[in-house]
Amino acid sequence: MQDLHISGSESIAKRFVTEIENIAKYEGYEHFFELENQLIYQVHHLESDQAKNTLRQIIDLITIRAGKQTIKEVRQYFAILSSVMSRKLYENQVPPKKAYAFNTACVDMIENYMTDASFLQFADDLIDFFIQTIAERKQPSFSHQTVNKVILFINDEVETELSVEDIAKNFQVSTSHLSRIFREHVGITLVEYLNVRRVEESQYYLRHTSKSISDISKQYHFCNQSYFTRIFKKYTNVTPKQFRDHKEHEYFRFSLPMNV
Repeated sequence: MQDLHISGSESIAKRFVTEIENIAKYEGYEHFFELENQLIYQVHHLESDQAKNTLRQIIDLITIRAGKQTIKEVRQYFAILSSVMSRKLYENQVPPKKAYAFNTACVDMIENYMTDASFLQFADDLIDFFIQTIAERKQPSFSHQTVNKVILFINDEVETELSVEDIAKNFQVSTSHLSRIFREHVGITLVEYLNVRRVEESQYYLRHTSKSISDISKQYHFCNQSYFTRIFKKYTNVTPKQFRDHKEHEYFRFSLPMNV
């Protein structure tokens, strides 16, 4: 058993040396981790276009070395990157179950929905997913701390069956008071914000899974598919089916107003 262990270690060591020699043949790899750090910084600061450009540069480096194995190695790197981002989410106090679910969802999308022909578009979609999830954890800066806490609470519990009454009870305030201060600071009602977040989240399931629209509607606790379609179209200008069928439709994003 010990000999087998040593043999395995030696094989890994030899492979490591071989890889160092192979990488040395190509230029640019000395900047790989610098680019990766830059990518993480850009995602964390919600710099979508810059992050997509940086990821393209990383893919270019992978392509130079991988040759015919490009898709395989890009797929592996996307999985590694997803794990890094889930760790960053956890460090930003995302609940452990959500950080783990984030990583699992990313890996599932990479394994089952990334095609050889669309891996560059998938890279952009992955950045959009990263940024949307990070954006949820940005501490709102409203002057009323209860409003800030409610926003983070909704972001964490968006897939649960929340009502205004549930949220008010959680924060030990009356529904009328909570509704008033939320609209005063955010500019939309609490019910509207719940719908906005559910629409934002549902887009990923429409675009990257084969779940039925009816099931996605139930997942986000819309009373029925017809209501889900109406609310979805209100914010995105397209129906869920149109969003799923036509990849050119951009993701809907709701921007919180500046500190009020």
